[in-house]
Amino acid sequence: MDAERLISLSRSDLAESRGALDVMASVWQAQSLAQAIGDHLALFGPQELKGDARGLGEIGGRGVPGPDHPVRRGAARAAQLSGISDPHGALLALGVLLGEVGIALVGVACATDEEGLYWQCIDAIDAADESSDRVRVMLRRLTVGDRARPPGGAAGQPGRRAGRPGCTECGGAPPRASAPRPATGERPIDGARPERVDVADPADSAAGS
Repeated sequence: MDAERLISLSRSDLAESRGALDVMASVWQAQSLAQAIGDHLALFGPQELKGDARGLGEIGGRGVPGPDHPVRRGAARAAQLSGISDPHGALLALGVLLGEVGIALVGVACATDEEGLYWQCIDAIDAADESSDRVRVMLRRLTVGDRARPPGGAAGQPGRRAGRPGCTECGGAPPRASAPRPATGERPIDGARPERVDVADPADSAAGS
């Protein structure tokens, strides 16, 4: 499943969560997804993202609770990640999801009387904030990379039609003017103006013989 679809599902799941345990379970799913997206971009994403993508995967892993934690119900949705067709769109959506995760965690932390849950929320908030920072850096790198690439094809000249060189109608340069061809019976001598060369009439030759 594509990253943007999984992010949309995670946002819906988080919005529908009720109670601290449900919220924390949704947060775990979101953090696992951020980790998976970072790992995927580190392997298959644009070259300019690889370093920060590895960092995103590491940060997301820190925010994921252990396998025995009660919020880990069922398999992680991130395991369904099959690809990222649009890195820019996926990172934008992930940034929104991480912002919503932070808001939900603040709500749980303020409402709980359990010290363990409170500090768990604080750690998860830190992880979400660091992940958001990485996402913003990657989005800036993508923007800079897009500006640096030529807007057209390999020649960087959009709208120019391929055609024969020297053909103005086909997008080439105007043909170079060539020297005028000498008329019949004329020949150029050393680049000077052509001289007239008399050519004997075959009839006159026959009459004189």
